[in-house]
Amino acid sequence: MEVSTHHAIVRRLCGEPVEVEVGRALVRLETCGDMVADAQGLIHGGFIFGAADYAAMVAVNDPNVVLGAADVRFMAPVRVLQIVDFEARVVTSKGKEHEVEVEGRVGNMTVFRGTFTCFVPDRYVLDKPE
Repeated sequence: MEVSTHHAIVRRLCGEPVEVEVGRALVRLETCGDMVADAQGLIHGGFIFGAADYAAMVAVNDPNVVLGAADVRFMAPVRVLQIVDFEARVVTSKGKEHEVEVEGRVGNMTVFRGTFTCFVPDRYVLDKPE
């Protein structure tokens, strides 16, 4: 299935979709030096959150999808050069609102869990009303 959203995103920093199905996505983030927060090689949580958010958007996979809210937990640190796989699944859909659960893993270790509330408005969020 083709990705229908966030076409201009920098995948090097937000992850690469490796599986896309209706209501599900797997996004892989290969961490790099540009994401490092300190001398020990800790990856800044903003990059982890960004990849999880992107996975949620791809799971909804609508050109107009936007994030409305997120409830997230960082379960373990991520180090430079680790690969994080984010699996996103739409768990409920009520009209324009979609709840998406995302889990990030380095190998078998869960490093991130979150629930994202996504909305699909009738028009692109930056378009001016008519």
